[in-house]
Amino acid sequence: MKRILKTLTAAILTACSAYVVTASDYAHYYQNLPVGLRKATPVSVPEKNVSITDFGAKGDGQTLCTAAFQRAIDELSAQGGGRVTVPQGIWLTGPIELKSNINLHVEKNAIIYFSPDKSLYVDTDPKASRVKACISAVRCKNIMITGEGIIDGNGSQWRPVKRGKVSDVEWKQYKETGGVERQNGGLWYPWEMKSGYKDIAGTPEKQEKMRNDLFRIYHCENVMLTGVTFQNAPKFHVHPFNSRNIIMDGITVRCPWNAQNGDAIDLSDCHQALIVNCTVDAGDDGICMKSGDYKEGALVNGCEDILIENNTVYHAHGGFVIGSEDITGMKRIVVRRCRFSGTDTGLRFKSAIGRGGRTESIYISDIVMTDIVHDAITFQCDYLNKPAGGQTDNTDKPKMEKVPEFTDIHISSVTCRNTKNAITASGIEGMNCVHGITIDNSTFVYTGQGNNIDTKTADIKLTGVRMVKDICSTESAKE
Repeated sequence: MKRILKTLTAAILTACSAYVVTASDYAHYYQNLPVGLRKATPVSVPEKNVSITDFGAKGDGQTLCTAAFQRAIDELSAQGGGRVTVPQGIWLTGPIELKSNINLHVEKNAIIYFSPDKSLYVDTDPKASRVKACISAVRCKNIMITGEGIIDGNGSQWRPVKRGKVSDVEWKQYKETGGVERQNGGLWYPWEMKSGYKDIAGTPEKQEKMRNDLFRIYHCENVMLTGVTFQNAPKFHVHPFNSRNIIMDGITVRCPWNAQNGDAIDLSDCHQALIVNCTVDAGDDGICMKSGDYKEGALVNGCEDILIENNTVYHAHGGFVIGSEDITGMKRIVVRRCRFSGTDTGLRFKSAIGRGGRTESIYISDIVMTDIVHDAITFQCDYLNKPAGGQTDNTDKPKMEKVPEFTDIHISSVTCRNTKNAITASGIEGMNCVHGITIDNSTFVYTGQGNNIDTKTADIKLTGVRMVKDICSTESAKE
């Protein structure tokens, strides 16, 4: 009997140790919410641990470790799951596919560095229009990436560069690596690079459209990212699709400020997400919500029950962003206690005919902003997506369908110092696209325009809002 009790006790202790955190560790974030949210809950995997070195990986920065990564993940998943440890070193690899019940643990001073060899990422699926993501997962449960290490997408090998966004010194450095110029020297593509790695498309423009994301998952449930740094993606950095129960806690996302399409954190059609204590410094949108067309058989559609709290965004096109796609809708999203410093726009709501849906029950509060390049808050319903080549993807007159509707959005306690414009908003004439919006108890110190709301197309109620023109900054700009 004693032997049985000892065995049971050991089993219980083992099961308990499998949990990295408990639900109570995140319960306090859900207190005093302005709207009820379904809570995101922590993820657990079995405590079994393997190292990628056990499967032949070498952290010397030159040995390709793709096969070692995948064998470690596949074999551990087949045994029920556990932690795949990436120790100190530089681990060169091609694409990695996560499996259910796997924690990819990247230790401090470990860098997962994705190879510049584009051929490694080619997807053999004839329907694929893009290459494989650096890290991916499809229809998995209980996946984690933890630790204090760095995951580097080596994105400069993929991204085009606009001449107007770099200095003469930087432009020269790009040209010295190879590549070709387009648009009379206004755009550089990484093509026929001196590194010797072959291109994988017929033209640099076609290859640019194949760019991959750093972390991209589909139809996954129970996802947890903590502590690690995601940087230098070929395109987007952290990008869950049609997934549920996601926690991002204390991750850092960074890339050059001028990285083309360098979105940091994008939730595309995700439910029950918690994003806390994260730091963003990126080339495009900071923390962004998107929802595309309805997908039959998807785990979820639309964005619902999302809490975003205690995050810092430095450079980004927007600190918190909805759009430009919001077709299947957004609701029950809370953003509070965040800081935006040096972003192009603070709170950005963008969509267009053909991309729109109903966005409602959004609550944003206790936001501080400094040095905002354009607008502290903006609502835009005629957004045009402009790829690197300069041609928009909205060249034809759109059908009057999938019309954006921003409503039931409540913004309060915003303090902003040094923005060009305080509040800019416009809808579409003859349509009720922007209505039922409130902005309360906020202060904006601006240099351009304060209230730049088109009252014919946008219904926004301001209560207790102070707009102060910074005359000193305006005069300095004239000198």
